[in-house]
Amino acid sequence: MIGVVVFAHGSRDPQWRLPVEAVAERIRSRSPGTPVACAYLELTEPDLPTAADSLFAAGVTDLHILPLFFGMGKHAREDLPLLVTQLQQQHPERVVRALPAAGEHAEVTDLLARIALNG
Repeated sequence: MIGVVVFAHGSRDPQWRLPVEAVAERIRSRSPGTPVACAYLELTEPDLPTAADSLFAAGVTDLHILPLFFGMGKHAREDLPLLVTQLQQQHPERVVRALPAAGEHAEVTDLLARIALNG
């Protein structure tokens, strides 16, 4: 079973996480049978290992991590691959993969351009 972790940086401000949780909720509404969790690199809980473990406990065998980063900066290029490697080592019977950073998708770029032009 496929599960999804919506992964973001984190913030001390509790309102900061609302858009992250909105993405997770949209995934749930589009695919009600898909287990979804949010996870954060720092400053906010849960962290990625905790979120992944909860999805694995729910029966997830194939974990997709959606990094909500605009580009391939240090967190997406270095920190996340390290976390994925650690998860894969701890759970060799599972498939764990990070998707490209959200901002790397042409659909996101097109959407932002439409928002800018339509005000």
